[in-house]
Amino acid sequence: MKIVNMNEGVSIKRSIEEGTDEQREAVLSILNQVKTNGDQAVSTFTKTFDGADLHDFRVSTDEINEAYNEVSDDIVSVIRQAAINIKTFHEQQRRQSWFTTSEDGSMLGQKVTPLDSVGVYVPGGKAAYPSSVLMNVIPASAAGVERIAMVTPPDADGKVPAGVLVAANEVGVTEIFKVGGAQAVAALAYGTETIQAVDKIVGPGNIYVALAKREVFGLVDIDMIAGPSEIVVLADDSAKASYVAADLLSQAEHDERASAVLVTNSMILAESVQQEVSEQLEQLPRADIASKSIEDFGVIYVVEDLVSGVEAVNELAPEHLEVLVQNPMALLGKIRHAGAIFLGPYSSEPVGDYFAGPNHVLPTNGTARFSSPLSVDDFIKKSSVISYSKEALQKNGNSIAALAKLEGLDAHARAIELRLEDM
Repeated sequence: MKIVNMNEGVSIKRSIEEGTDEQREAVLSILNQVKTNGDQAVSTFTKTFDGADLHDFRVSTDEINEAYNEVSDDIVSVIRQAAINIKTFHEQQRRQSWFTTSEDGSMLGQKVTPLDSVGVYVPGGKAAYPSSVLMNVIPASAAGVERIAMVTPPDADGKVPAGVLVAANEVGVTEIFKVGGAQAVAALAYGTETIQAVDKIVGPGNIYVALAKREVFGLVDIDMIAGPSEIVVLADDSAKASYVAADLLSQAEHDERASAVLVTNSMILAESVQQEVSEQLEQLPRADIASKSIEDFGVIYVVEDLVSGVEAVNELAPEHLEVLVQNPMALLGKIRHAGAIFLGPYSSEPVGDYFAGPNHVLPTNGTARFSSPLSVDDFIKKSSVISYSKEALQKNGNSIAALAKLEGLDAHARAIELRLEDM
């Protein structure tokens, strides 16, 4: 893991993934074929990319029952407790409709309505992600979404990881489909004979999933364009090097493209963490993935002081930010850009990934500068409500008509003036 001394005038480098022209062309081809040929195209792509020869994509009740036989009672209990924590947190985010009235009898307000249907993409491939089921489904349920359809890639035998099925069943998902990749996004956006179209698609995936979501946005809503996982640790000399290294590697093991960054004002800590990362890598089952991530995207930035460290963090705008300094609360107000902020030595990033309650679907690629974690707000829409009284229109009608004429929209003005003439 390379050390970069920021005092030598080196600039911060943010990891960004946008996709190649070839990848975008491949995604467009998949989308068009699924749009045209429905289930047949989905089946063909599932065979091509996942090796599974499936013609019925829906997960059966028997498969869910079998999943419970494969998962220990202890793990089921853990999934249930995590679900409770996540539900408790997200229920605090619920919004209510509101209305105000004025003395002239007018009423203005905002009506909050949950989306009718949502598609949840749960990634597969290098690992199984029951936590992604919980983090995407629970806020949708808390918002009041009635129909939630889940898609996830199968293995070559046409099976889905047992933990994923158990998690889905525990949070009440009744539509589960063994489909992944861009073809799954296409099926959710356009609909097929088997998979009914939805209003919004959420959940992370690989670059092909991300590009597919970008292409269908507008026909349906999406949560965000998720890139590779990221972690930045802001630490001073009070931090324990072994903790810092372990937390950096917790993200590096996700994906070869994941980004693990330490920002510190201590060269001693930087060198200790560098050594710890090398030693801990040797013990990881996914060392090949983590090593590639660390080699390509891992970096330690040594800054002059913590003020400079916070500036670097805000420039990086990371998905996950751990603050391992002597007084983390003193820095919280200065941190402007981060998807999730973990304060202190006992708030390791996996605490938020799995169990504490806040959502782990977070903005990546520096988009924490303007984006937020997945929340209940992502599963509602708001309608303005306007009930103008006769008195209010008499008072303000001429002003409304004047603004309409200023824009050259005489029919708008006439709609008001007709009413004023009748009054």
